[in-house]
Amino acid sequence: MFYLLIAIAAASRFLPHPPNVACVTALGLFAGCYLSGRRAYLVPLAVLAGSDLLGHLLGVPGMGLYSPMAMSFVYAGTLAAVPVGRWIAKRQGKLRVVGGALIASSLFFVVSNLGVWVAGWYPMTLAGFVACFTNAIPFFGYSVVGDLCFSVLLFGAWEWAGVNLNLKRPVLAPSRLG
Repeated sequence: MFYLLIAIAAASRFLPHPPNVACVTALGLFAGCYLSGRRAYLVPLAVLAGSDLLGHLLGVPGMGLYSPMAMSFVYAGTLAAVPVGRWIAKRQGKLRVVGGALIASSLFFVVSNLGVWVAGWYPMTLAGFVACFTNAIPFFGYSVVGDLCFSVLLFGAWEWAGVNLNLKRPVLAPSRLG
């Protein structure tokens, strides 16, 4: 069931959606919460790299390997969700998934837009830096919506499966798979 949820989320990248409404940060949270060691980082990395490569080959707008420098920051921003997922696993409370999604969205915003600036899409000045982040604010809203929705769906589906399908690992337990 765990990997089925990951596969469904990965496939969702190919559905029509607004910019930055994606599942990958939520996958990082989910994997960070439930997978131990490096496997937690491999799940979002494999989904992002595989879908970017396939999207690039198929010519899907908004997907692909368009700038190695900028993309390295996008990947780093996505992987920053894994330690946040580990944080979720150690916390109590009903809103920790929501809080984790907001933290992960914020980390992705800062890291990925720093990459856009460093990649030279804006002048390497303070004014260019400010312009880069200012122009990215609307995309941040989309990221937050996507991260919240996909996180609630992934963690909620896992919880539902644990309750209704008698899986041994409820969603918010700090146990690790594998």
